[in-house]
Amino acid sequence: MRLYRSGSTGEAVRDIQDRLAALGFDPADDARGEFGQATTESTRSFQRSRGLNPDGIIGPDTWRALYEAGYRLGDRLLYLRRPMLRGEDVAELQSRLNGLGFDAGKVDSIYGPDTQRAIYEFQANRNLTEDGIAGPEVITELRLVTRGPIRAGREAIREREWLRASDKTIVGTKVFFDAAARSSDEARQAWVAANAAALEFQERGGLPLVSHGADEHLPERVRAGRANRGAADLIVSFQQSDEDRVFYFETPRSRSEVGERLARAVSREIGGTVEGRATAMLRETRSPAIVIARNDLDETLGRKTVAGIDHFFSSL
Repeated sequence: MRLYRSGSTGEAVRDIQDRLAALGFDPADDARGEFGQATTESTRSFQRSRGLNPDGIIGPDTWRALYEAGYRLGDRLLYLRRPMLRGEDVAELQSRLNGLGFDAGKVDSIYGPDTQRAIYEFQANRNLTEDGIAGPEVITELRLVTRGPIRAGREAIREREWLRASDKTIVGTKVFFDAAARSSDEARQAWVAANAAALEFQERGGLPLVSHGADEHLPERVRAGRANRGAADLIVSFQQSDEDRVFYFETPRSRSEVGERLARAVSREIGGTVEGRATAMLRETRSPAIVIARNDLDETLGRKTVAGIDHFFSSL
């Protein structure tokens, strides 16, 4: 899709402004249809609230999040289909199911097989029609039994169980090392860091997987899918950036405790600020994941990252 940023004009910008305003980020100081400073700041505020890169630009990820955020639970029927339904209503559904002990998986706003399975279980438990569809009957029943604050759900409990059951060592652990590829330069540098990390990890007795070959440029969602198919215990992604950050999965509804602990352990070795985000590699992967965002993507960074992973296991 086209990028919308400061200086853009037209009906698409008006639509963006209307959606931002409806979500509480009203760029009131800008004329409607003109992407000025107020719209840029409103976009940044929205991006921060959704764990996205706060660059003030409406690109594919921000537009998708803006569109998805407009749905509230009950606005539409939710069910498993292709492509999968996404939205804030799905995230609320997952939070409520998880809080009741029906395991809908990660609160990722995506109605996938785990969410459908949790709906079937909830319907059976409440003597409702077992069709896997979150319609008015299911939503009414959910709201009746989840009055008050929603408790920590199955996704948090599962991570804590993972921590308790961990062998606390690199040996025999499977880690998926990912190289971002938004540009040729990033793909080349990120692959150097990821490959060095994989080799170091293997030398220490681990089982590394690398997301792609040196000459492949794969979209982030494709690489996230590969990570899921590889059934890795942990996921570490390298991304070119001036931010000098280590990101773990976090949204207003959910966070990865294991991901945050891994991010802090790696950060102590390589430096950088630890922060929650919800990019595809963090949001759409099943295992705890981190993204290392730095300018100096090289072999040294890859080896230091593995030292950080080692610290993570020794601290469990």
